[in-house]
Amino acid sequence: MTSLAVETANATRLGYLAMAEVLQPPPDVDYLAWAEANIVFSDRESPFPGPYNRDLFPYFDEVLRALSPDDPCRIVTLCKSAQIGGTVVANIFTGGSIAMDPGDILYVHPTEGNAQRWSKMKLSPMLRGTTALARLFPMKNRDGLDSVLYKERVDGRGAIQISGANSPASLSQVTMKRQVQDDLSKWENNSAGDPETQADSRSRAHDFAKILKISTPLVMPGCRVTTNFEAGSQEYPYVPCPHCDHFQVLDWENFLSNLDEEHPEKAHFSCIECGGVIEEHHRRKMNRRLTFRAHNPKAKRQHRSFYIWSAYSVLQSWETIAREWLKAKGDPASEQTFFNDTVGRAFVTQGEAPPWEALRDRAAQSDYPRGRIPAGALVITIGVDCQDDRIEWQAVGWGRDNRRFVIEYGVIPGHIAEERPRQMLDALVDQTWANAVGRKIAADRIAIDGNAWTEDVWEWARRHLASQVIMVRGVGSESAPLTALVKKERNPKTGKVLKYSKRFYNFAASVLKMALYRNCAKEDPLERGYVAFPRGLDDEYFRQLTAERRVPKKRKDGFTEYRWEKDPAQANEALDTMNQAEVAAIRYGIRSMPDAIWDRLEAERETPPAEAQLDFEDGLFAGMSQAGEPEPQAQATEKPDRSREGRRNRWKNRH
Repeated sequence: MTSLAVETANATRLGYLAMAEVLQPPPDVDYLAWAEANIVFSDRESPFPGPYNRDLFPYFDEVLRALSPDDPCRIVTLCKSAQIGGTVVANIFTGGSIAMDPGDILYVHPTEGNAQRWSKMKLSPMLRGTTALARLFPMKNRDGLDSVLYKERVDGRGAIQISGANSPASLSQVTMKRQVQDDLSKWENNSAGDPETQADSRSRAHDFAKILKISTPLVMPGCRVTTNFEAGSQEYPYVPCPHCDHFQVLDWENFLSNLDEEHPEKAHFSCIECGGVIEEHHRRKMNRRLTFRAHNPKAKRQHRSFYIWSAYSVLQSWETIAREWLKAKGDPASEQTFFNDTVGRAFVTQGEAPPWEALRDRAAQSDYPRGRIPAGALVITIGVDCQDDRIEWQAVGWGRDNRRFVIEYGVIPGHIAEERPRQMLDALVDQTWANAVGRKIAADRIAIDGNAWTEDVWEWARRHLASQVIMVRGVGSESAPLTALVKKERNPKTGKVLKYSKRFYNFAASVLKMALYRNCAKEDPLERGYVAFPRGLDDEYFRQLTAERRVPKKRKDGFTEYRWEKDPAQANEALDTMNQAEVAAIRYGIRSMPDAIWDRLEAERETPPAEAQLDFEDGLFAGMSQAGEPEPQAQATEKPDRSREGRRNRWKNRH
């Protein structure tokens, strides 16, 4: 009989090994070294594929050092432009922490939907494609230990919990040594209060916790990442002048003062010490010596905050920055996007409307009456707002450079569910107004508020083509896009997708109000975004248009949030219908309409009707001799002068 040898584990040895692992001091946590050894970009992820290159992102070195346990600070804030690689910092901090110093990490996004998309599109590819992480996260479902919102190391020594700031449940009952608070400016209060306070409290039990707050800013006052940056060390990136070696910040005001609008390709900075020209080809050499200097050094031990913007990034050229500004300049909504995404600064709002009396007095001097389309108004839209006992509407004309012209304001008695008001709205769809040359123009697009009495509004809207009538609904978020198709809404009883979802749009009401109030304050009729008012509107119209204010509201939890409020005794339908008319114009395409289309509309709508032309020609030729005078030759059509001075001269000739 053959005997079988049975191998048994040496329990004593295993015990010693376990004890040695526990007592072994943790290795140094060097995020920079870990990134260079492990992070590899693909062609899809970066225009610079290959291993992480510190020469391309020198401004992240100090941020990553601040995140190391060697730095005593507890909070690290990065206030930045969009698309400069900020997500890479968060991924290095997350992946490097779970690999080098295992423990639980909380990664919070503005919403649970954002969290799920990040997990699927960013985190999972990183876990699969990074050698040091792939063996720790085999990406197999092990009793819920590998789900979309929860990733646990195979040995159980750490996990990544992914949450949405809109879900208070996901921010409770967890204790985390490390956190990433991503897109912080877009966080909105949830049902339990301030999500940032809730998230911060998850790390309170750890004396040496690290919390990374990272975001592109939005609107001040009230921008979370800007508030955090100002509370921290306020570290700005200094680089040496290529001519005199004086260290300085490449700030936006310096760039703007050197911008030649006729030659954006020549965009540059100038040295504040020697006056030398700093051009883009100097950037890479200057960045090699980039250093951060704190403007609030006393906060450095507890909270380090960093600022970086596109001018330092190899991912964007200075010419591109210049052209983006020239395109956005003069339009408050576009300027906000530019300052947020490109300059990395919060947009300072005008929360107060101009005095209604000033707008009324300006209207009294207007060169066109109520009910008339003035010269330059080439696209006509109508905003419609439904109330309990009436329907209010406003017709607005739109011209080049996003200039707008109020044409008419009206009230239809009755409720949208009643047939007579619907018939009057039908007539409004076909209503025409005479323009400056006598042509009759109808509305190009109508937007009706569908937030209340949605089914009744749809019953009317469906009578008309989607190219004529759309439904709209305002949302309060200042991070929302100007317009976006609503998510598919379903009948709660049948579960079927409601048909109106195909022509129902959300719009950023707060952003449009801020932009409108800035534009209303403009006094030059040729300035981009100028708002013109006709003679004949009553005082109540102007009171309603300026009825709201953006004001701070203190919550019970001590957090301050900003809301638009109006005097309870003052109606605001003129403001609402103005916003709805603008949404109709945006959906029509005026914000991106090329000059060729404006030229065509101008030729079609501001050329006198044929009858008027015939009368003019008869009068012209009646005084000519009958002795065979040659007929006038057709003149070559000259391309209109699109310069500011050319537009100003044409405007003067018309008026």
